[in-house]
Amino acid sequence: MWATTVLLLLLLQPVFSTTEGLIGHLNQSESVREVFSDASVKGQKAFRQAKGQDACSIPCDITVKLLRDEKHSICGQLQQSLLGFGRSTRKLIRDVMEEQQRALDVLSTQVMELMSKVQLLSSEVQRSNTEMYSIKPVQSHGRDCSDIKDSLMSVVPKIPSGIYIIHPEETDSSFEVFCEMDYMEGGWTVMQRRSDGLNDFKRSWADYVDGFGNLAGEHWLGLKKVFHIVNQKDARFQLHIALVSNNDITSYASYDDFRLDNENQFFRIHLGRYAGSAGDAFRGYDQEQNQETAPFSATDVDNDGCNPSCSFANRTVESCSILHNYTGWWFNQCGLANLNGSPEDGDQNQGRRTHILWDTWRQSGVPYTIKSVTMKIRRLATNN
Repeated sequence: MWATTVLLLLLLQPVFSTTEGLIGHLNQSESVREVFSDASVKGQKAFRQAKGQDACSIPCDITVKLLRDEKHSICGQLQQSLLGFGRSTRKLIRDVMEEQQRALDVLSTQVMELMSKVQLLSSEVQRSNTEMYSIKPVQSHGRDCSDIKDSLMSVVPKIPSGIYIIHPEETDSSFEVFCEMDYMEGGWTVMQRRSDGLNDFKRSWADYVDGFGNLAGEHWLGLKKVFHIVNQKDARFQLHIALVSNNDITSYASYDDFRLDNENQFFRIHLGRYAGSAGDAFRGYDQEQNQETAPFSATDVDNDGCNPSCSFANRTVESCSILHNYTGWWFNQCGLANLNGSPEDGDQNQGRRTHILWDTWRQSGVPYTIKSVTMKIRRLATNN
């Protein structure tokens, strides 16, 4: 009778729906097994003690069935709890992902707004810079390299050679030049340099007018810029030509009143008095070779005086520029000087990098082969 009461009490235990209730049910299942085990032992003992009476009021097969039903009930409740937990977990994950997506959408919108603001700010800065530079020109260091040297002598003990910005008088803009500050007392503005053959001097008229090359290396400053420098008010400029031969012998030619006419007159050259050790190749040996006052010529702008042709070195020449491999110079029936000469393609294989021509610089009657040259100008004095 005691065992039956225990079984009824166990059957009346509440069933929990939450995960914690399921854990409790599992613990109770262990208790049920212990109680039934204890009840079985006590029932068997009571059966042995009760003589002539029924050994068990509940048959054993009913007890097993009750235990099996209880087990199935607990397993079913556990399965339902796990399914509910899975649904809750999926919903939680879905809610978290939706929340993250909303956060990403908000962040993306903020980034787009920020990018739009940055682009707007960049446009404003660019417009501001354009307006600023259109009003304020680039600050120059002086009117030319001589002016820069004179203004810095009292401030800097040694003025370095290099690229400076100049703004000649009565010009609209500034531009860069290379200033030689350690050659013959300095103050030289380099207008042309040939040294390694890396720059091609086979150029059109427009290139010779505007300039080309690398200021720190081989370059042609440009006829227009040189015109602005040497035609400043109350100024006189010296042209100095420094030559170096293939065997490293040096020489020079200098002219004390160098200037150019304007573009309408094709930048005619004016030289002044000659001095030096290389000979006056600009003027040559006779009037036909004289290149002073000659206009500048290029392949596409022919002012060389060969109309329709001229004779040069026993050759009939129609274009001095083409004769000198499509380079530009102050040709007068070709003449004896062309410091912009360019080698023919075949000569490159023979190691001759340039065809710089200064025919009056000779050794034993043979012109030197020139490997480098620099043309530079310097302010001499103020006219009164």
